[in-house]
Amino acid sequence: MKISVLSSGSKGNTTYIETDNAKILIDIGNTSKYVKEKLEEFGVKPESLDAILITHTHIDHVKGLKIFEKKYNIPVYITDIMHRSLDYLENYKILSDDFDIKDIHITVIKTSHDAPDSRGYIVSNNDKSIVYITDTGYINEKYFEILKNRNLYIMESNHDVEMLSNGKYPFQLRQRILSDKGHLSNYDSSKYLSSFIGDKTKYILLAHLSEENNTEELAYETLIDRLNQDNKHIDNIIIARQDEETELITL
Repeated sequence: MKISVLSSGSKGNTTYIETDNAKILIDIGNTSKYVKEKLEEFGVKPESLDAILITHTHIDHVKGLKIFEKKYNIPVYITDIMHRSLDYLENYKILSDDFDIKDIHITVIKTSHDAPDSRGYIVSNNDKSIVYITDTGYINEKYFEILKNRNLYIMESNHDVEMLSNGKYPFQLRQRILSDKGHLSNYDSSKYLSSFIGDKTKYILLAHLSEENNTEELAYETLIDRLNQDNKHIDNIIIARQDEETELITL
């Protein structure tokens, strides 16, 4: 299984995953042109994709969806509630809690965000698996067991609480971000990751960092401090960026 975060942040989020038999995107929050160019850098033709999974319908996760789906006719997996906001889609499928796309198995997780509906995903192929969770105020305990000891985690590390609290955002916006329907802070992201990772875990990708209320250094140091506190270690910690794709990671 191979994966690259093509873009991550408040201006657009798109992730690419491929196996021997399948190619998918999680979200398409950048322009169709941007996504096409980034895929082609990996030698992937947009029309060869098998599916697009949508986490929720905020613009930074669906910006390029309308043009991309119309141009390339890629099946889009969404919930009934999401479809109310994406009623322009012609080729869509209503996702269930567990489903397959060729040799990829998808387990769906309900997240908590101020969107009409929001989801996270565990993407599995043979004995390899990826956790993708962004845009959530917390992670429900009922999912903890199935989230443990996966090979790669893409986890939101959106803000530093002190930077957010002392920053220029209006009070109501700060409260929204800090709420149970907001975003994970560096502290909360690190707490979850430290409890989830195991001996099979090879990579952590910190995603959806705020440009105003976070820095790469703070997100990284907060995670390292928590891992050290819990006597855990991961060799590969990557910060996903807004305008630069990550390497194509092979599991």
